[in-house]
Amino acid sequence: MSSAKISIRFFDDREVRAVWDEENAKWCFSVLDIVGVLTDQNDYSKNRNYWKYLKAKLKKENSQVVSATTQLKFIAPDGKKRLSDMLDYQGIIALGKEFPSKKANRFIEWFTYSEESIDGKSKTKAYALFESSFIDNIEVGTSNGLQQIHAYLFGGLYDFAGQIRQKNISKGGFQFAVSRFLGETLKQIEAMPETTFDEIVEKYIEMNIAHPFMEGNGRSMRVWLDLMLKKGIKKCVDWSEIKKADYMNAMMLSPANSSVLKNLLKNALTNKINDREMFMKGIDYSYYYEEND
Repeated sequence: MSSAKISIRFFDDREVRAVWDEENAKWCFSVLDIVGVLTDQNDYSKNRNYWKYLKAKLKKENSQVVSATTQLKFIAPDGKKRLSDMLDYQGIIALGKEFPSKKANRFIEWFTYSEESIDGKSKTKAYALFESSFIDNIEVGTSNGLQQIHAYLFGGLYDFAGQIRQKNISKGGFQFAVSRFLGETLKQIEAMPETTFDEIVEKYIEMNIAHPFMEGNGRSMRVWLDLMLKKGIKKCVDWSEIKKADYMNAMMLSPANSSVLKNLLKNALTNKINDREMFMKGIDYSYYYEEND
């Protein structure tokens, strides 16, 4: 299980965990996570009991949902790995149809759409980055290195993948670096030191203010940040320890007050810099931060 590819998707801020079935080349999803989403229930025991009841009911009806269920180990709320029922893509859609509600319909719509969106396809490419030789050839801490990451994540998805923007952009009333001076701005950021934690985060903040791409800045820059941390202090961020709202607030404050972001990141640092599961979780959370509420 330690070498398994694990994915975390989010529906209404709830985790939907999945593990890659290498033998059958497909994702399998946690049934209990889906039950929790569709019943709006946080209690693990209640979700387990509800699934036990529903599973028995479906079995009597000779439903294919039950016969398609497999078991894999997942971490339970008590921190221990326990066997948990899993279903593949088609199985989850069939399960969702057993919950006749608007929420179930919305869940199925989200579930069937997400993998074919630009973010879904880009996220698949991001997963592959960990095991590619490309990651070892990315320039760490340079604007060119950031362009390499962006081109890898969004190549074939955006015409401007890896290209510095030529237009001015803003978000939530905040104006990012003026495109006319962006080339010079990026040179200044590139020259910033990156040997300590504080220096690395300051450099990350300045790059965020620059926002060099039309889209995909945050997803690219978080990979860029982790590569600097790995090289500079032999650490990376466990993004699963950082709540979306806290991260977005810290980033919003960072141009005027970097201490909030520094504290947030420092408390989530880990030395598991070569851990596949840590990387995969990081990608899941990084893409989750960019989802619209």
